[in-house]
Parts: sequence; C-alpha cells; structure tokens
Amino acid sequence: MDTVVTAKDRYVAEFEALERQGALESPSWLVPVRRTAISRFAERGFPTTRDEDWRYTNLAALAATPFRPAGDTVAAGLPAEALERLGLGGTDWPRLVFLDGWYSAKHSSMRPLPGGGRVGSLAEAMITDGELVERHLARHAAWDANVFAALNTAFVQDGAFVYLAPEARGEVPIELLFVASSPGVLAQPRNMIVAGPHSRVTVVERYVGLTDEAYFTNVVTEIVAGPGSAIDHYALQEQGADAFHVATIHATLERDSAFSTCGASFGGRLGRTTLTLKFGGEGARGALSGLYVVGGHQHVDNHVTVDHAVPHCASQQLYKGVLDGHARAVFNGRIIVRPHAQKTDANQTNKHLLLSDGVEVDSKPQLEIFADDVKCTHGAAEGQLAPEALFYLKSRGLGEETARALLTYGFAREVVERVAVEPIQAYLDRTLMARLHRRRATEES
Repeated sequence: MDTVVTAKDRYVAEFEALERQGALESPSWLVPVRRTAISRFAERGFPTTRDEDWRYTNLAALAATPFRPAGDTVAAGLPAEALERLGLGGTDWPRLVFLDGWYSAKHSSMRPLPGGGRVGSLAEAMITDGELVERHLARHAAWDANVFAALNTAFVQDGAFVYLAPEARGEVPIELLFVASSPGVLAQPRNMIVAGPHSRVTVVERYVGLTDEAYFTNVVTEIVAGPGSAIDHYALQEQGADAFHVATIHATLERDSAFSTCGASFGGRLGRTTLTLKFGGEGARGALSGLYVVGGHQHVDNHVTVDHAVPHCASQQLYKGVLDGHARAVFNGRIIVRPHAQKTDANQTNKHLLLSDGVEVDSKPQLEIFADDVKCTHGAAEGQLAPEALFYLKSRGLGEETARALLTYGFAREVVERVAVEPIQAYLDRTLMARLHRRRATEES
C-alpha cells in the first residue's frame, strides 16, 4: 500500500475525530478555514520527489511514521533544571514556553509590553483579540499551495501571539521556546507576530527536543511588519537526532518597514524551512540569513522566496552550510521582481563548506525579473577547506583537526556576526564550537 496515501488518510481521520469531539469549533470564523485547509491537504497529500519543490527531499520516512497529535502535555511539567538549561536570554526577557506545541503558563515568564502591546497564547488571543487574529491568521502563509501549511491550518489550536502597539519599542527580545518532550508526537504550533506602525520588536523562536527518538514538528509563523516598523526575527532549530522539523515562515512588509531574520539549524534528522518575504509597501527592506551545520545522515532544506511586488524595496540574502559525514543540503532561492517593481535592489548568496567526500549539495538560485530598472545579483559556491590555509595554520604549530575546526568556524562566523543580540550570538558560537569539537573528537578516536 502507498505510504503517502496511508499518511494522508490518517491525518484526515484524525481531523474528523477532533471535529466530532468539538475540539475545532471555535472561533466560528475559523471553522470553514480549517475545513478548506484539510480538504486541500487531502487533495494533494504529502509531496514526493516528483514534485519540483521537493525533488531533492524525500519524505517517505516521515509519511510512513504514524505520529499522533500532541495532546495537552503541560500537566506533565518540565523540570526546573531543564528549563534553566534551555534558557537563552536574560531574566528580563519575556519567555513563552510551549510543550509539544501547547502553551505552558506555569513555565513561562511574562513581562508587560510597552504601549499596550500583548504577548501570550494564540488560543487565548483568539478570545481576547479575536478581531486582530481574524484579520491575520491564515491570511498570509499560502496554505492553499503549501500542504504542510494547510495541515497546520486545519489543526491550528495554539501557538504564540505577539502584538506591538503603534510607536511601541520592545526593549528586550521576546523568547518563544518550543520544547518537544514526547516521542511519536506531532506538534503543530501556529505563531502570529504583528508589529504596529513605527514599532520595533525582536522575537526569538527556539525549537529543542528532550528526546532523540522520532517526533514531528510542523510550525507556521505569520509575520506582519506595519508601516515604518522594524522586526528582528530569529529561528533556532536544535531538535533531537531522529526528529522531523518542517517550518513555514511568511513575512509581509508594509511601507518603509524593516525586517531581518536569521535561521540556524543544527539538529534533527530532516529539516525543511519554507520562507517567504513579500513586499507590500514601497521603501521596505529585508535581510535574510541562515546557517546550517549538519553531519551524519542529516538532511536540511531551505526554500526561500523573496517577492518584490512594489517599487523601491531592497533585500539581501546570505545562507551558509557546513556539511560532514553523509549529510545532504538543499537550497532553493527565488527572487521575483514584478513588472511595476522598479528600483528594486536584491542580492542573494549561498555557500557550502564540504568537510567530507560523502556529502551532497543541491543549490538552485533563481531570478525572475519582469522590470527593467533594477539591480539584482545572485551567487552560489561550494568547496572544501583551502589546502594552503590548512598548511599555513599547521606551519604555525596547530594540529590538523584544530586547524580544520578554526577554518570552519571562520567560514560560519560571517553569518554569526550579523546577529545583533549578544546572547543569541553567544548561543550560536557555543553551539557551533560544540559541533566542531564533537567532529574533532570523532576523528581522533
């Protein structure tokens, strides 16, 4: 029997069971959206390598695994020492903690946002901020074309809600910590980040696992940058060794807004991020960067689309990958310049460092330009450590593996240096060095 068809039927049956239990009845305006989304998922099912966007990413193992929807596991709790160990920022950061996709108030530490802004559970916001949620939820991420976004939309119940009032300035980052605590579970958090006109906010999404057994996280984050606002966004993925992580991020930029995002991927068996940046107002700016460090048989896939739909906007992309063992990386970067989007300035860079002969990279930069007064560039490169650089360091007394680790760190450092928040930059430094240390220890054993 076809495992893809079996997986599709299983998720549809679980949706119907939740409907019968009344778990998907509110809010009322979302009911038809959920039903349309599950119909869309049922129509298409999980992608296969015959689908162009999934040509290099095989989902057979994901489709064949019978994950169960995450129930409310908050009651099980999280040890205090584990929460302290997972903490990223200072004690003054507002932190929302989610266990298997469900908000845990007792593990979270809330701080009031300036100017009447609000941060909390999306499930609660559907009640307290229903008009705002209805205006944006499922209105940006293209769940009609993205089956994982459709699956998330069908089951949407909880996630993070962040709203910055006009003119408000978030003084410290807001940390969203998603903890996978149970093997065999499917968690589908839905996040909404809305910045009012001329506000500023920094949001950190961090995904970690307490188990190395298989589980599945399917997350969708919708971001709206109002006129003149600024959003700095980070997505840090450090899932368990056998985990599947699929993320859909959609950011809509209005006039004169600024948006930056940095994604870092270290964990998981298979990780896929579909990131879309859409310019909806003139004068907006977007900066996208990513770092992925994978080894063994890990598979990482980044699909990035930057849609210049209006004139006088600028975008920059820098993605770097470090691969070892038999790891595989996929990068598809697409820049669209619409016919009326004159004075567009867009560039894209993707580089890979290959540390072993068993790795594989598929990089596909795309420029689709339909305007004539633009400046657009792209570049992709892959290679190994330069022998002359290795020779130079070894001639200064460094051992082979120490020299390789130092050069690898230097390659990745270009992305890390773009991080403006010191605790996040320090986290990336520590995690990167830990990965390089493990590789060195493996080589020497």
